[in-house]
Amino acid sequence: MIARADAGPLRRLVVLRHAKSARPEGVEDHARPLAPRGLRDAPAAGRALAEADCLPDLALCSPAVRARRTWELASAEWGTPPPVRYDRRLYAAGAPQLLEVVRETPSEVETLLLVGHNPGLEELVLELAGDGLDDTLDRVRTKFPTSAIAVLSWHGPGWPSLGPGTALLTSLTVPRGAKA
Repeated sequence: MIARADAGPLRRLVVLRHAKSARPEGVEDHARPLAPRGLRDAPAAGRALAEADCLPDLALCSPAVRARRTWELASAEWGTPPPVRYDRRLYAAGAPQLLEVVRETPSEVETLLLVGHNPGLEELVLELAGDGLDDTLDRVRTKFPTSAIAVLSWHGPGWPSLGPGTALLTSLTVPRGAKA
């Protein structure tokens, strides 16, 4: 059941887990690049967001190489990408830290894209979703794979009012790019 939030415009939090990354020997976690599959899947994520008419007004992105590259490849699929803010607090953050950053979003932003990492993103989706359409919540509980996109919708006067159980998980997609 969804907890009642304050009245306000429809807002969407779009949560995108970075695309599949490589694990080269001797490369620090923060500097890991995308794997070949990730290089295919990130643009597919961008196309999926455009096709779902779910383009953000603002993006918040982890500064880790794999998250930045996911953002760059996904947003290159849109005519005019929105502004992006790279925030080091998103790297290796848990749900409480992620929510803290999201709540700082300006009130004029109605659709926010958050690009980051697991397990924090999965925890955030499950914390915020009071309910989900179809089997979306069960699917997130089972696995929130690389390139997964979760869309949470809620009504509120501003981002500070977003809290546990106040959103509806309206979709969960896992776009995959075609092999060449």
